[in-house]
Amino acid sequence: MTDGYDPTFLDAEVPLPQPAGETLALPYPRFTVLLDPERRLAAVTGVNIDGARLRAVSRSGDWRLDPRADADQQAGPDVYARNDLDRGHLVRRRDPGWGDLDEARAATEATFFYPNAAPQAAGFNQSKELWLGLEDHVLSYAQATNQRVSVFTAPLLAAEDPPYRGIRIPLKFWKVAAWNGPTGLAAAGFLLDQSELVDVREGVLAAPPLGAFRTFQVPIADIADAAGVDLGMLVGADVLAAPAARPGAWRELNSLEDVRLR
Repeated sequence: MTDGYDPTFLDAEVPLPQPAGETLALPYPRFTVLLDPERRLAAVTGVNIDGARLRAVSRSGDWRLDPRADADQQAGPDVYARNDLDRGHLVRRRDPGWGDLDEARAATEATFFYPNAAPQAAGFNQSKELWLGLEDHVLSYAQATNQRVSVFTAPLLAAEDPPYRGIRIPLKFWKVAAWNGPTGLAAAGFLLDQSELVDVREGVLAAPPLGAFRTFQVPIADIADAAGVDLGMLVGADVLAAPAARPGAWRELNSLEDVRLR
């Protein structure tokens, strides 16, 4: 089953966001990665999550290169060896794991292809756990409808990202979640900043002991501008663009209670 991201998954048709540069489209079960072959990392990922049909599938799968892309177009195992970098899932392992058990298992295992990974500073703290819990938080909020959410995630591929082992380590990551709101399509945008944790010196990556992940809810229009990605109708559906929101406001998140979803 290699169906990829479905733009008709929600009540409103939501096309997969498109980067400005050239990418290689890699469809997997229920999600798609748009790989930037020059940066060797994803420029966009999009996944459909049916929260009402999620399966508790045991963790399985090994990280591997995708044979549909050249090895030198992917950030493979050499990037993550002997350092403090995690293979950070962009599409989370559990997100496409819904529906029929065999299909759910195949979908979760497909998240272990290297185009779906990006280097993140190792170790969990409260703010990284917050970042990983955003999809679940949006799903819980969407329970009043049909618990369907489409999520787009990628590293923010900036020119100033520090070089390391043939790639550039992204300092920031973005995420946009979209769901069926009470009056139509709704969306929220988030940014994770690991700048304080990444220090590349003489080819060795170090995590300063006082560093931290910082997570923000930000206007989707700001993500589109910074990442050079066309987020289309998601910009107009942004809950931060609603009349009650303060225009242009960035909200630093310390807990899920700080997230604005309406």
